[in-house]
Amino acid sequence: MDKALFDVINKFRIEGKAINASPYGEGHINNTYLVETDKKRYVLQKINDYVFPDVEGLMNNICGVTEHLKRKGAETLSVVCTKNGDKYLAEDGFYRVYEFIEGTITYQTIPSESIFKNIGGAFGAFQNQLSDYDAKSLVETIPDFHNTPDRVLKFVKALDADVKDRAKFCAEEIKFFSDRKDTLSKVADGLKDGSIPLRVTHNDTKINNVLIDAATGKARVVIDLDTVMPGSLLYDFGDAIRTGAATAREDEKDLDKVGIDLGLFKAYAEGFCAETKGSMTEKEKELLPYAAYLLTMENGIRFLTDYLAGDVYFHTAYGDHNLIRTRTQIKLAREIEKNMATMKKIIGEL
Repeated sequence: MDKALFDVINKFRIEGKAINASPYGEGHINNTYLVETDKKRYVLQKINDYVFPDVEGLMNNICGVTEHLKRKGAETLSVVCTKNGDKYLAEDGFYRVYEFIEGTITYQTIPSESIFKNIGGAFGAFQNQLSDYDAKSLVETIPDFHNTPDRVLKFVKALDADVKDRAKFCAEEIKFFSDRKDTLSKVADGLKDGSIPLRVTHNDTKINNVLIDAATGKARVVIDLDTVMPGSLLYDFGDAIRTGAATAREDEKDLDKVGIDLGLFKAYAEGFCAETKGSMTEKEKELLPYAAYLLTMENGIRFLTDYLAGDVYFHTAYGDHNLIRTRTQIKLAREIEKNMATMKKIIGEL
């Protein structure tokens, strides 16, 4: 076991003697380790304070939300304090520890509609259990993360600057977003005028952020709470559909493979709506299909903005990687547009 990690973990209130620590998980932001003691297991993370500079605010968000969930009887992450009683350790970086949740697995791809329905139920329950939490008390760990009109403004600025002289390679993509930019403010406008409630949102509703019981296949715990912020329930639903109900990878080059799986859309919506029916408003229900379109458009704009700016935000594996991602999101958005009436009918029947 690395001595530096040993020194760090022993400053937390763990049970037993630490005997091993090894890299764990598939996350790309924080450095994560599975720590074994002679009594139990823990997850140790070095927090990326470049992405999350307000570590105090980040940890206050997580502790506040998890304590609220525990009061509701929900299974959730358990933060282990330092021996000094602090939520995290600030020493040659920023570290935190969670208790390891035994008997669970995660999926990187969706094995069945029933699993996706369970995941929808998990994120729906997360929303419902936090519907009475004061979202305004949360820190924005990434300001304007889902402020789509702001994303449009950043796109326009990147296009005007065109620092890498790339606009000539993506005229069709630029036109696609420019033609539709006025359709992307419904949720932001609703939050501003109060017609859409401000809620606690997860903001990273990928399937691998739900722990599934290895024995029963039921969803147990929503994890990765770093992006818990004030926002709209629609952001969480929309991004889950964008990432989970798409028929191809986010950077699939063969656009013929890209579409929306309506069976998966229905399955997720069934799970999500069953858990939120007591707290979701009529306007939120009405906008659920639109949310899938909005988040697809938002991410497409983000990929194109980064391409125009010279690939400064997203990691890229080759020169036009962000442009390929943009085209994939555009194709998915077109498919959602084509299927919008059917998606609205599915939600209406639920």
